[in-house]
Amino acid sequence: MQGLRVIVMGVSGCGKSTVAAGVAQALGLTMIDGDDLHLSQSVAKMRAGIALDDADRWPWLDRIGQRLLTPTGAESGRGCVIACSALKRAYRDRLRSAAAPIHFVFLEGDVTLIAERMARRTGHYMQPELLASQFRTLERPGADETDVLRLDISQAIPELVTQAVAALNATQASAALQATTH
Repeated sequence: MQGLRVIVMGVSGCGKSTVAAGVAQALGLTMIDGDDLHLSQSVAKMRAGIALDDADRWPWLDRIGQRLLTPTGAESGRGCVIACSALKRAYRDRLRSAAAPIHFVFLEGDVTLIAERMARRTGHYMQPELLASQFRTLERPGADETDVLRLDISQAIPELVTQAVAALNATQASAALQATTH
């Protein structure tokens, strides 16, 4: 998949990193965890149970957009899959402005299910107490965001990966067909 740019998005604990890794492996792309692109100050805030605000997120989103636009090393020319919350429409629009076209895979689920998953997770700096703030910040993608695939996380991870890969392959095939007919 030449130059494919994918963001696997959703609130903390929804499975972004796991699904992104599966999609990247299935498509032969590099997976990048957006959490690795946070500033150290932002990580410290989250470890302390302090929710990030837009001032914390803008430079992070800019780094993600830049990474999508100019992949390095093994990703160069092929594209990549990045796990990134992209909770607000403005965040997704900022990423689109930086590196369109982007395909978003929105992992949506019930707060109870996600809270249970977060309670079982160890070693992550995102504190489970911040889940409520993630849901308050979340602006679910609208119908006009045609570059977003919505997946229900109550399904098993392999099924989510299969659905995402099938949709991305179909989108790429459609784009290739349109390019040859114009």
